[in-house]
Amino acid sequence: MRRVNRWMTGPQAWRLRPGVTGAPPIAVDLGYGASPGTAVEFFDSVRSVSPLAQVFGIEIEPERVARGIALHLQGLDFRLGGFEIPIEQRASVIRAFNVLRQYDEADVPGIWKTMAARLTDDGVLIEGTCDEIGRRSSWVAITKDGPQTLSISLRFGAFSRPSDVAERLPKALIHRNVDGERIHGFLAAADAAWLLTAPLASFGNKQRFVAMCIALRASGWPICDTASRWRLGEMTVRWHAVAPRAGALALADLN
Repeated sequence: MRRVNRWMTGPQAWRLRPGVTGAPPIAVDLGYGASPGTAVEFFDSVRSVSPLAQVFGIEIEPERVARGIALHLQGLDFRLGGFEIPIEQRASVIRAFNVLRQYDEADVPGIWKTMAARLTDDGVLIEGTCDEIGRRSSWVAITKDGPQTLSISLRFGAFSRPSDVAERLPKALIHRNVDGERIHGFLAAADAAWLLTAPLASFGNKQRFVAMCIALRASGWPICDTASRWRLGEMTVRWHAVAPRAGALALADLN
């Protein structure tokens, strides 16, 4: 979770600026789980770049909401609900991590559309998956216009090749990592670039990861950001380069 929070307060921090009316931005942590601790970390991250932001933790189980309410933190509220995002205002950021795993891939476009409808015009839905201790994670950034990017974040020393993230791909892609699909081609290209840059390993994994991203971009993959992000073991690619080849998820928008 800390990896996606770091991305949210880095390249996406501009989305947490006050609105045109000067109203504080709204951020939502959907499906924070059995402990409200992840919602508190999310709150701390949001407030680090937007001190007046209002944050909501939303869960479908009443006992989890009750545990959150018991914290009594100013600016952090807890609500009972789901993908409809039961708050009065529109959100600048919605984080939904590890909540779509039990759904079918066919359900994803509708779920994305429901949540994206609760965003401000400049808002973003961050939907993804991570392992239990945050070594490997990935997420899709979705706006009102549809999915925009896929980000992959890996802890150095916890992977042998970039495609190790495959088991933690978002629901939209996890079943698409097969020959002929774009995400499979991207991960294969990343693995090849990682192998190609092996001589740089003696200078450290950060240098090697940066070189891998440069090689991917040079070969035509639309890699975003700069070395400052890549040194974190994080790379972001435009959605059209990894989107499923068929079905609703291949479309660029949710309208």
